[in-house]
Amino acid sequence: MGKIIAIVNQKGGVGKTTTAVNLTAALTDLGKRVLLCDFDPQANATSGMGVDKRKIKYSSYDVTINGVDIQSAIVGTQFGDVLPSSADLAGAGVELIGTEDREHQLKGALESVKDSYDCIFVDCPPSLELLTLNALCAADGILVPVQCEYYALEGLSDLMATLRTVKKRLNPKLEIFCVVLTMYDGRTNFSAQVGLSAARDGLFMEGPDSPYVNAIVSREDNKDSKKIQELKEAFQTKEVADKALEVYKGDAIKGW
Repeated sequence: MGKIIAIVNQKGGVGKTTTAVNLTAALTDLGKRVLLCDFDPQANATSGMGVDKRKIKYSSYDVTINGVDIQSAIVGTQFGDVLPSSADLAGAGVELIGTEDREHQLKGALESVKDSYDCIFVDCPPSLELLTLNALCAADGILVPVQCEYYALEGLSDLMATLRTVKKRLNPKLEIFCVVLTMYDGRTNFSAQVGLSAARDGLFMEGPDSPYVNAIVSREDNKDSKKIQELKEAFQTKEVADKALEVYKGDAIKGW
Protein backbone atom coordinates (compact mmCIF):
# COMPACT_ATOMS: atom_id res chain seq x y z
CA MET A 1 0.00 0.00 0.00
CA GLY A 2 1.35 3.42 -0.97
CA LYS A 3 1.73 6.51 1.14
CA ILE A 4 -0.24 9.71 0.73
CA ILE A 5 1.96 12.79 1.16
CA ALA A 6 0.43 16.27 1.25
CA ILE A 7 2.70 19.08 0.10
CA VAL A 8 1.55 21.95 2.26
CA ASN A 9 2.45 25.47 3.32
CA GLN A 10 -0.10 28.25 3.65
CA LYS A 11 2.34 30.76 2.15
CA GLY A 12 2.09 31.16 -1.61
CA GLY A 13 5.06 31.08 -3.94
CA VAL A 14 7.23 28.80 -1.82
CA GLY A 15 7.54 26.05 -4.43
CA LYS A 16 4.77 23.61 -3.49
CA THR A 17 3.65 22.94 -7.06
CA THR A 18 7.20 22.95 -8.43
CA THR A 19 8.18 20.38 -5.80
CA ALA A 20 5.07 18.27 -6.39
CA VAL A 21 5.45 18.11 -10.17
CA ASN A 22 9.17 17.39 -10.14
CA LEU A 23 8.97 14.74 -7.42
CA THR A 24 6.16 13.00 -9.28
CA ALA A 25 8.14 12.95 -12.52
CA ALA A 26 11.41 11.98 -10.84
CA LEU A 27 9.93 9.08 -8.88
CA THR A 28 8.10 7.90 -12.00
CA ASP A 29 11.43 7.95 -13.81
CA LEU A 30 12.83 5.79 -11.00
CA GLY A 31 10.16 3.19 -11.71
CA LYS A 32 7.65 4.06 -8.99
CA ARG A 33 3.90 4.25 -9.52
CA VAL A 34 3.00 7.81 -8.60
CA LEU A 35 -0.21 9.83 -8.60
CA LEU A 36 -0.25 13.61 -8.26
CA CYS A 37 -3.54 14.93 -6.91
CA ASP A 38 -3.92 18.59 -7.84
CA PHE A 39 -6.04 20.06 -5.05
CA ASP A 40 -5.34 23.71 -5.81
CA PRO A 41 -7.99 25.66 -7.82
CA GLN A 42 -5.18 27.37 -9.74
CA ALA A 43 -4.48 23.96 -11.35
CA ASN A 44 -0.81 24.75 -11.99
CA ALA A 45 0.22 21.19 -11.17
CA THR A 46 -2.22 19.96 -13.80
CA SER A 47 -0.68 22.08 -16.53
CA GLY A 48 2.79 21.35 -15.16
CA MET A 49 2.17 17.66 -15.83
CA GLY A 50 1.33 18.47 -19.43
CA VAL A 51 -2.46 18.23 -19.10
CA ASP A 52 -4.67 20.90 -20.65
CA LYS A 53 -7.05 21.83 -17.81
CA ARG A 54 -9.53 23.24 -20.33
CA LYS A 55 -10.02 19.83 -21.92
CA ILE A 56 -10.37 17.53 -18.92
CA LYS A 57 -13.68 15.74 -18.40
CA TYR A 58 -13.53 15.40 -14.63
CA SER A 59 -11.40 17.01 -11.94
CA SER A 60 -10.67 16.71 -8.22
CA TYR A 61 -13.71 18.94 -7.75
CA ASP A 62 -16.00 16.36 -9.37
CA VAL A 63 -14.46 13.59 -7.30
CA THR A 64 -14.86 15.32 -3.94
CA ILE A 65 -18.10 17.24 -4.50
CA ASN A 66 -20.07 15.29 -7.11
CA GLY A 67 -19.00 11.77 -6.18
CA VAL A 68 -17.43 10.97 -9.56
CA ASP A 69 -15.34 7.79 -9.52
CA ILE A 70 -11.72 8.82 -9.14
CA GLN A 71 -10.59 6.30 -11.75
CA SER A 72 -12.64 8.19 -14.33
CA ALA A 73 -10.89 11.44 -13.48
CA ILE A 74 -7.25 10.28 -13.37
CA VAL A 75 -5.20 11.20 -16.44
CA GLY A 76 -2.08 9.24 -17.37
CA THR A 77 1.00 11.10 -18.59
CA GLN A 78 4.58 10.12 -19.36
CA PHE A 79 5.59 11.82 -16.11
CA GLY A 80 3.10 9.98 -13.88
CA ASP A 81 -0.64 9.95 -13.27
CA VAL A 82 -2.48 13.11 -12.29
CA LEU A 83 -5.87 13.83 -10.78
CA PRO A 84 -6.38 17.24 -12.41
CA SER A 85 -7.87 20.32 -10.84
CA SER A 86 -10.11 23.05 -12.20
CA ALA A 87 -11.33 26.52 -11.27
CA ASP A 88 -14.53 24.92 -9.92
CA LEU A 89 -12.53 23.81 -6.90
CA ALA A 90 -12.36 27.44 -5.72
CA GLY A 91 -15.93 27.17 -4.42
CA ALA A 92 -15.59 23.68 -3.01
CA GLY A 93 -14.79 24.90 0.48
CA VAL A 94 -18.17 26.63 0.70
CA GLU A 95 -20.00 23.65 -0.80
CA LEU A 96 -18.40 21.29 1.71
CA ILE A 97 -19.50 23.27 4.75
CA GLY A 98 -22.90 21.57 4.92
CA THR A 99 -21.55 18.14 3.98
CA GLU A 100 -21.43 15.38 6.57
CA ASP A 101 -17.87 14.29 7.36
CA ARG A 102 -16.69 17.18 5.20
CA GLU A 103 -13.04 16.86 6.27
CA HIS A 104 -12.73 13.35 4.82
CA GLN A 105 -14.15 13.68 1.30
CA LEU A 106 -10.74 13.55 -0.37
CA LYS A 107 -9.59 10.70 1.87
CA GLY A 108 -12.44 8.47 0.73
CA ALA A 109 -11.52 9.03 -2.90
CA LEU A 110 -7.77 8.51 -2.52
CA GLU A 111 -8.13 5.43 -0.32
CA SER A 112 -9.89 3.66 -3.18
CA VAL A 113 -6.77 3.90 -5.38
CA LYS A 114 -4.06 3.88 -2.70
CA ASP A 115 -3.15 0.25 -3.35
CA SER A 116 -2.48 1.04 -7.01
CA TYR A 117 0.36 3.46 -6.28
CA ASP A 118 3.64 3.55 -4.41
CA CYS A 119 3.12 7.20 -3.58
CA ILE A 120 0.35 9.79 -3.91
CA PHE A 121 1.30 13.47 -3.68
CA VAL A 122 -1.37 16.08 -2.93
CA ASP A 123 -0.58 19.61 -4.09
CA CYS A 124 -2.42 21.87 -1.62
CA PRO A 125 -3.66 25.44 -2.06
CA PRO A 126 -1.81 28.28 -0.28
CA SER A 127 -4.17 28.46 2.69
CA LEU A 128 -5.24 26.54 5.78
CA GLU A 129 -8.93 26.21 4.94
CA LEU A 130 -11.18 23.24 4.19
CA LEU A 131 -9.41 22.02 1.05
CA THR A 132 -6.08 21.84 2.85
CA LEU A 133 -7.81 20.24 5.84
CA ASN A 134 -9.13 17.52 3.53
CA ALA A 135 -5.59 16.88 2.30
CA LEU A 136 -4.25 16.69 5.87
CA CYS A 137 -6.96 14.24 6.88
CA ALA A 138 -6.20 12.05 3.85
CA ALA A 139 -2.42 12.10 4.25
CA ASP A 140 -0.10 9.72 6.02
CA GLY A 141 2.29 12.62 6.32
CA ILE A 142 3.29 15.96 4.88
CA LEU A 143 6.18 17.52 3.02
CA VAL A 144 6.71 21.20 3.81
CA PRO A 145 8.50 23.42 1.28
CA VAL A 146 10.11 26.37 3.09
CA GLN A 147 11.37 29.27 1.03
CA CYS A 148 14.74 30.65 2.09
CA GLU A 149 13.65 34.22 2.71
CA TYR A 150 13.15 36.58 5.63
CA TYR A 151 9.51 35.88 6.49
CA ALA A 152 9.58 32.14 5.81
CA LEU A 153 9.34 31.00 9.41
CA GLU A 154 6.63 33.43 10.55
CA GLY A 155 3.85 31.40 8.95
CA LEU A 156 5.44 28.10 9.88
CA SER A 157 4.28 28.39 13.50
CA ASP A 158 0.66 28.72 12.31
CA LEU A 159 1.08 25.66 10.12
CA MET A 160 2.54 23.65 12.99
CA ALA A 161 -0.38 24.62 15.24
CA THR A 162 -2.84 23.47 12.59
CA LEU A 163 -0.98 20.20 12.11
CA ARG A 164 -1.03 19.45 15.83
CA THR A 165 -4.78 20.13 15.96
CA VAL A 166 -5.46 17.87 12.97
CA LYS A 167 -3.29 15.12 14.42
CA LYS A 168 -5.04 15.33 17.78
CA ARG A 169 -8.63 15.54 16.56
CA LEU A 170 -8.91 14.19 13.02
CA ASN A 171 -5.89 12.21 11.83
CA PRO A 172 -3.74 10.61 14.56
CA LYS A 173 -1.40 9.02 12.01
CA LEU A 174 -0.36 12.37 10.48
CA GLU A 175 3.41 12.92 10.51
CA ILE A 176 5.92 15.34 9.05
CA PHE A 177 7.89 13.29 6.54
CA CYS A 178 10.16 15.95 5.10
CA VAL A 179 10.95 19.66 5.08
CA VAL A 180 12.49 21.07 1.90
CA LEU A 181 14.37 24.34 1.61
CA THR A 182 13.39 25.92 -1.69
CA MET A 183 14.84 28.79 -3.73
CA TYR A 184 18.10 28.31 -1.87
CA ASP A 185 20.88 30.75 -2.65
CA GLY A 186 24.16 29.86 -1.02
CA ARG A 187 25.49 33.37 -1.61
CA THR A 188 23.11 34.86 0.97
CA ASN A 189 23.05 34.61 4.74
CA PHE A 190 19.26 34.30 4.78
CA SER A 191 19.26 30.80 3.33
CA ALA A 192 21.52 29.46 6.06
CA GLN A 193 19.65 31.39 8.76
CA VAL A 194 16.30 29.93 7.74
CA GLY A 195 17.68 26.42 7.89
CA LEU A 196 19.37 26.97 11.24
CA SER A 197 16.26 28.55 12.75
CA ALA A 198 14.10 25.64 11.66
CA ALA A 199 16.72 23.21 12.92
CA ARG A 200 16.54 24.77 16.37
CA ASP A 201 12.79 24.17 16.28
CA GLY A 202 13.41 20.50 15.51
CA LEU A 203 11.71 20.59 12.10
CA PHE A 204 14.45 19.13 9.94
CA MET A 205 15.58 15.55 9.84
CA GLU A 206 19.32 15.10 9.71
CA GLY A 207 20.47 14.69 6.13
CA PRO A 208 23.65 13.28 4.59
CA ASP A 209 25.07 16.63 3.52
CA SER A 210 23.88 18.95 6.28
CA PRO A 211 22.69 18.78 9.87
CA TYR A 212 19.40 20.41 8.96
CA VAL A 213 18.62 20.24 5.25
CA ASN A 214 16.55 17.41 3.79
CA ALA A 215 16.71 18.63 0.21
CA ILE A 216 17.63 21.87 -1.48
CA VAL A 217 15.98 23.45 -4.50
CA SER A 218 18.14 26.32 -5.71
CA ARG A 219 16.75 29.65 -6.86
CA GLU A 220 18.56 29.40 -10.20
CA ASP A 221 17.34 25.88 -10.93
CA ASN A 222 13.80 26.80 -9.90
CA LYS A 223 13.60 29.03 -12.96
CA ASP A 224 13.68 25.89 -15.11
CA SER A 225 10.96 24.06 -13.18
CA LYS A 226 8.44 24.42 -15.99
CA LYS A 227 10.74 22.72 -18.49
CA ILE A 228 9.43 19.31 -17.59
CA GLN A 229 11.23 17.69 -20.54
CA GLU A 230 14.49 18.54 -18.75
CA LEU A 231 13.53 17.13 -15.37
CA LYS A 232 16.69 15.09 -15.00
CA GLU A 233 18.66 18.35 -14.91
CA ALA A 234 16.11 20.48 -13.03
CA PHE A 235 16.93 21.54 -9.44
CA GLN A 236 18.74 18.43 -8.25
CA THR A 237 15.65 16.39 -9.15
CA LYS A 238 17.42 13.05 -8.76
CA GLU A 239 18.80 14.01 -5.38
CA VAL A 240 15.39 15.20 -4.20
CA ALA A 241 13.78 12.04 -5.57
CA ASP A 242 16.32 9.88 -3.76
CA LYS A 243 15.50 11.75 -0.55
CA ALA A 244 11.80 11.22 -1.24
CA LEU A 245 12.47 7.50 -1.50
CA GLU A 246 14.16 7.66 1.90
CA VAL A 247 11.12 9.48 3.26
CA TYR A 248 8.86 6.90 1.60
CA LYS A 249 10.69 4.08 3.34
CA GLY A 250 11.81 5.77 6.54
CA ASP A 251 10.64 7.41 9.72
CA ALA A 252 8.87 10.67 10.30
CA ILE A 253 10.35 13.63 12.14
CA LYS A 254 10.00 13.01 15.84
CA GLY A 255 8.75 15.25 18.60
CA TRP A 256 6.90 17.88 16.63
